[in-house]
Amino acid sequence: MRRGLFVTFEGSEGCGKSTQIGRLSAWLQEASRPCLTTREPGGTAAGDRLRDLLQHAPEGHALVPEAELFLFAASRAQHVREVIRPALERGEVVISDRFHDSTAVYQGVARQLDPQMIRTVNRFATGETVPDVTFLLDMDAGEAHRRIARRDQPADRMEGEPLAFYQAVRRGYLLAAEGEPSRFVVLDATRPEKELAAQIRGALSEKFHGFFTR
Repeated sequence: MRRGLFVTFEGSEGCGKSTQIGRLSAWLQEASRPCLTTREPGGTAAGDRLRDLLQHAPEGHALVPEAELFLFAASRAQHVREVIRPALERGEVVISDRFHDSTAVYQGVARQLDPQMIRTVNRFATGETVPDVTFLLDMDAGEAHRRIARRDQPADRMEGEPLAFYQAVRRGYLLAAEGEPSRFVVLDATRPEKELAAQIRGALSEKFHGFFTR
C-alpha cells in the first residue's frame, strides 16, 4: 500500500488554520481520499489531558518554558506513534493543526530556549517523522492579536501572550520557512477564505500530482 501524505498547518493564533483545515478535509472527502484531521497538543486521550494543562488549567499558568517544552514533546511523541504513523501506513492524508515547527518557534524563538536542545527534543519526540508539506498562514502580528481580542470566547494561555510574543512567533515562522522552502508553502492569511482554500488545493495538486491521480 502506498504511504499516505502528511500535511501540517502552522501560524500564530488567529490566522485561520482551523477554517482551512476544515475546507481541505471536506475537499478530500468529496474526492474520496481517506483523510484524518488532528491537532497538537492533543490528538490522543493522553495528549488532550496535556492540552488542557498547557492551555486552560490554572496550574498551567505557572509552567516554566522548559517544562512547557517537554509537555508539548510528550504529547507529540504519543500523537506520532498512536495516530499519525498508523494513518500514514494506511495510506491516508493526515492533516495536523500544528506539529514540531510550533515547538521550534514558540519555545525556541519566542521563549528563547536553546535551539539545539529544541531540535534534539523534536527529533526524539517525532522519531524523524516530518511533514511532507507545511502550510504557513502568515499575517501581521498586530492583526492576529486583534482577531483574538474580537473572539467571544476567553483567550487561552498562549492566546493571552502580549503583542511582542506574537511578533517573535511570526519572525520565527518566516525564518523556518526560509530555511526549508521545499517543505513550506507560505500564504497570506488575510486573503479571503475561498481564495486561500483554492491556493492550498492547487499547491497540493502541483506538489503531489502522483498522489492525487489514480
